[in-house]
Amino acid sequence: MSRRKERLEWLHRTAQERILVLDGSWGVMIQDYELTEKDFRGERFANHSDDLKGNNDLLVLTKPDIIREIGHAYLDAGADIIETNSFNSTTISQADYGLQDSVVEMNETAARLAREICDAATTPDRPRLVAGVLGPTNRTASLSPDVNDPSYRNVGYDALRETYREAALALMRGGADILMIETIFDVLNAKAAIYAIEEAFEQAGEKVPVWISGTITDLSGRTLTGQTVEAFWHSMRHAAPFAIGLNCALGPKELRPYLADLAHASDVLVSAHPNAGLPNAFGGYDETPESMAAYAKEFAQSGLVNIVGGCCGTKPAHIRAIVEAVSGIAPRRPQEKPRHLRLSGLEPFTLTPETNFVNVGERTNVTGSARFRKLIKNDDFESALEVAKQQVESGAQIIDVNMDEGLLDSEAAMTRFLNLIAVEPDIARVPVMIDSSKWS
Repeated sequence: MSRRKERLEWLHRTAQERILVLDGSWGVMIQDYELTEKDFRGERFANHSDDLKGNNDLLVLTKPDIIREIGHAYLDAGADIIETNSFNSTTISQADYGLQDSVVEMNETAARLAREICDAATTPDRPRLVAGVLGPTNRTASLSPDVNDPSYRNVGYDALRETYREAALALMRGGADILMIETIFDVLNAKAAIYAIEEAFEQAGEKVPVWISGTITDLSGRTLTGQTVEAFWHSMRHAAPFAIGLNCALGPKELRPYLADLAHASDVLVSAHPNAGLPNAFGGYDETPESMAAYAKEFAQSGLVNIVGGCCGTKPAHIRAIVEAVSGIAPRRPQEKPRHLRLSGLEPFTLTPETNFVNVGERTNVTGSARFRKLIKNDDFESALEVAKQQVESGAQIIDVNMDEGLLDSEAAMTRFLNLIAVEPDIARVPVMIDSSKWS
């Protein structure tokens, strides 16, 4: 049996017995070193054309001893799992620094360092595990950065999928036990990561657990792209993740109601690694190790979590206090859910026997509505959106979109219309049914 397989067997067994603990923030720990531009560059990138200060992921190549010190500090605090320092190690994010060609090396080195650190702290009865982190990138596939063109996107699904696939493969080669899609603010980005991971598994000839963690960006209780927590789960559940969770953006107090929603909706393990409170006027975080631990204990006693840890503003002292606080408290017991069809737009839709029938709005179909076909042919997408909006306002629970018309560039029309729908919350709150005789 391989060592990774042994560790994963321990993980699955132990997750049934006690609450597992993740590490805290790497960014805040790196800040404490007060590194200069020269430190980030090291000798290897001394003559690089772009500024590199603040590119924390690069430190796995230029300052590995710092990464080792931080990892050891979190393991000494009692963490069961530490993350790789690879949050921005995608070609999309590293392009800001002109380092997109170093992404594979960054991911593999980040995982090798974390593996080395964990192996040094492993005992016969307690292995330490590496979570290979796939961050959200600095772009969103669901929203336009151009206020004058809501249909425009500066990143596409295929570009995300490719960079996530190469990152996932590199993290696995480096020794990651788990792949964590973290701080999800756009479910479409995350879906690209999920598909990429499946491709990576096929290419590598083995699988590891997948952990998915979204972020609620403000007190509205929604992701940046507008999804509720339950809709987020509906969008992710097809991946059959090892765990689903929430992290970042909010402190433990503010995160608590949304964590409860997720724990109620999902039937897999649930994780939480919140910030140490909301940022204060100086950009710092006010939750102490003691207060963070008190919240973690309440999460545990309320049966909401299987894994806890910290995000922005948390340090080893916070993790040590959390370890002590949740010790001896039984983990959440996931409850099997009825086998219903669960769909999502920005809001969830569950089809149960009591639903009786589903109202599918078919006016956004060029073969079913002469008016809609005329609007699309005349490039009047604004009025076409009004058709979709009227459908939803009239009670459509799903909208059917079809662009199969011989005189149309159907793929382009479909893409543009769906991109426009995505930024209209009155429409995007319901699921979309893609209706076409062409798979593409």
